[in-house]
Amino acid sequence: MNFEMSAEQEMLRKTVRQFVDEEIIPYIAKWDAEGGFDAKIWSRLAELGLMGVCVPEQYGGSGMDYNALAIVCEELERGDTAFRTAVSVHTGLNSMTLMQWGTEEQKQRYLVPQAKGVRIGAFGLTEPGAGSDVAAMTTTAVRDGNHYILNGQKTWISLCDIADHFIVFAYTDKSKKHHGISAFIVERSMAGFTSKAIKGKYGIRAGNTGELFFEDLRLPIENRLGEEGEGFKIAMSALDNGRFTVAAGAVGLIQACIEASVKYCHERETFGKPIGEHQLVGRMIANMEAGYQMSRLLVYRVGELKNKGVRNTRETSLAKWQSCDFANKAADDAVQIHGAYGYSDEYPVARYLRNSKAPVIYEGTREIHTIMQADYVLGRRQDKPLKNMLPKWPFEE
Repeated sequence: MNFEMSAEQEMLRKTVRQFVDEEIIPYIAKWDAEGGFDAKIWSRLAELGLMGVCVPEQYGGSGMDYNALAIVCEELERGDTAFRTAVSVHTGLNSMTLMQWGTEEQKQRYLVPQAKGVRIGAFGLTEPGAGSDVAAMTTTAVRDGNHYILNGQKTWISLCDIADHFIVFAYTDKSKKHHGISAFIVERSMAGFTSKAIKGKYGIRAGNTGELFFEDLRLPIENRLGEEGEGFKIAMSALDNGRFTVAAGAVGLIQACIEASVKYCHERETFGKPIGEHQLVGRMIANMEAGYQMSRLLVYRVGELKNKGVRNTRETSLAKWQSCDFANKAADDAVQIHGAYGYSDEYPVARYLRNSKAPVIYEGTREIHTIMQADYVLGRRQDKPLKNMLPKWPFEE
């Protein structure tokens, strides 16, 4: 076991942290209040090579390992969850799914521009009546010669109004339930596509989230991802990648909570001494540190399994569940440490608490992951080999 980061990974962390400190943190309170961030951030992410950090160079990426993506997500969420979410969806859910399941033509057409940051990718699985219960989806794709006719709706889709490409899931044969779901690549420019942002979110206000609508949208057969009926497997493998990035982001949020709380502990005095010297405050700080260290180990273990080309559904589920719970608790404690001030926008911890709740829900609620882990331990769940796996790192030409 090697717990040390490479010089390249440390340089990446330093680069992303400097970017966050200079170009996100000074403006995030304003962006959060206004419900959107400066579009120039996208070009800056592309310039730094962060839109395809773990995509092979032959497909326009930086060619770094999967833990490099974890580093990017960790540092971006230290600034705000909205930016980690953008990379999670673009890279984790979309681009890595294309790496795993796409044809060479699909990779050249969609993965390359996404890895370069020229185009933005997103992911459409959740529906108004189908969240954790994926089989309850109602979106359909009916074969019509060399095309599919797509009809339906998706909701709670990150980058709904921004992304150029979407990986969308629909029933091609409802009678087969999970085995009748297929995956498709949808372009925003296609006739029959519309999107609408959701307003009034509790948290991640700087991020764009909303609904997708498909009305008799004609999809060429070349835009099907994988074979008919493989959609559920593709979706679940995509979630392994997305959950990995969510877990990594949670590590960054815990770090932000620690930094803000330690700073306040040195500034604020009660009963004649700094509040950090009160044992119950110290306990909250200690719990944050424990959650931070444990979450980081879980996340980087998953990244190393990905580097080796080993299926990691079980390990990713545990990392996502625990790190998001730790982040939610750290944010709650950070507000408590700040007292009444923590309940206002004067300090960033109120935003941390609002942002920390969504990851406990999306990409598998804590309840879903609890059940998954119990099933693994009790022998009721076992992962079967996938037909397609992410490429091992180092990547081969």
